Amino acid sequence: MSLHAEGTFDVKNFHLPADDAVSGTAIGRFGLDKHFHGDLEGVSKGEMLGAGNPATGTAGYVAIEQVTGTLNGRSGSFALQHFGTMIENKFDLIVKVVPGSGSGELTGITGDMTIVPVDGKHSWKFDYILPPKK
Repeated sequence: MSLHAEGTFDVKNFHLPADDAVSGTAIGRFGLDKHFHGDLEGVSKGEMLGAGNPATGTAGYVAIEQVTGTLNGRSGSFALQHFGTMIENKFDLIVKVVPGSGSGELTGITGDMTIVPVDGKHSWKFDYILPPKK
């Protein structure tokens, strides 16, 4: 059975030093620190790689973040994988639960998250599936 959750989040992005994999390229490396509010109450930490020029409305990024908290009354953690592009300031974003990443009461979770940035604020909607509680 498909379940639904939604809410908002606050995020802090911060530059990370280039590592050997991206040194000498135009790829930027960033840390993520999020606080989720709503049907998911929790935090996440992650890392993002980005390229392009967001100031001109064209860019792309990939990211992985580990979310820990309570989702509609079930506690645990899971990872989210991001793939995003921006062309002429229009976002195309895919965010999926990393298979096999769920733990605690969120073991076995699968799903897709939609992130909506508006005027510097972020809301999210999450359609997911969880095995029944034992």
